[in-house]
Amino acid sequence: MTITVAQALALRAAGLRWTPAPGDRFVLPHRGMDDEVFVLSDMTVEVHQFPTGAVIGFNGVAEWALDSVQADEALWLPAEHQLRDLLGAMFVHLAREESGGYLVGVRTPDGVRHHRADDAGQAYAEALLAILDDLRSAPEPDAGPEPAPHPGTPEVPGQAGG
Repeated sequence: MTITVAQALALRAAGLRWTPAPGDRFVLPHRGMDDEVFVLSDMTVEVHQFPTGAVIGFNGVAEWALDSVQADEALWLPAEHQLRDLLGAMFVHLAREESGGYLVGVRTPDGVRHHRADDAGQAYAEALLAILDDLRSAPEPDAGPEPAPHPGTPEVPGQAGG
């Protein structure tokens, strides 16, 4: 099985970026084709690089009125191994529960956190989504106090400070 379209959309919204490569699975969301999973291949579905960006071409697909789409219109469905690779050193373990579900453990600054789903790929996706959400909500590093204005810099009326 694979991650859901909803999880893939959430991962994209959280900042996960995709560089299309042979073997990658994707869908074309919001076109009534969410259940049609495509696989990049050097024969039928391949990536063409143009100055305007990557385009996914559908070669020899006569039954569809679909020649090509912009790569950013396609929604990547990362495989389990790709999600595990994205977790990197934060990945601790994958365990099958007695109930039949899967549990993914990831190392965080607060200790190991677990993410459960009925499918292993979906559990990996939940773990990665939580990490990306944590990164987006982390406070910006403190840049220190605002620098003092250079002596002789005129004060602009109506500006605070000074």
